[in-house]
Amino acid sequence: MDTSIPRIPPPLYFLLSLMAMLLLHTYRPIACWLHAPWKYLGIIVLVAGFALSAGSALLFRKSGTRLRPGAQATFMVIRGPFRYTRNPMYCGLIIMLTGLAILLGTVSPLFIIPVCFIILHTQFVLKEEKWMEQWFGEAYLTYKRKTPRWFI
Repeated sequence: MDTSIPRIPPPLYFLLSLMAMLLLHTYRPIACWLHAPWKYLGIIVLVAGFALSAGSALLFRKSGTRLRPGAQATFMVIRGPFRYTRNPMYCGLIIMLTGLAILLGTVSPLFIIPVCFIILHTQFVLKEEKWMEQWFGEAYLTYKRKTPRWFI
């Protein structure tokens, strides 16, 4: 089975997206769409995304399964935030980027969020779902039918 993934891991895509957002905000800002004090709500969104992503990763570790995409899962985690989405770690990364965009308050950083989402979805999520089907069979298919991929 091919479990090859891009050389760049998801957290690095997140960091590259974060840097791109900051650079766009600093050097190519497009219209300010959110002003203080409202833009500071982005801090809450950022922290919530971090808690979701980090908490989900911690749950993986506690369950004794591997965190690295492409590494054979030893256990199917379906509790905690995995009850509501099959990809809470990736959701957390996108939520953090959204929080940063709110905090920055200009339009240009918003363009990075869908780019990062598409990369995570096509390069990781779709591949991981195929692997999970092969590794866990009907148990994963049942979970997949009951649990949305991206909260919706």
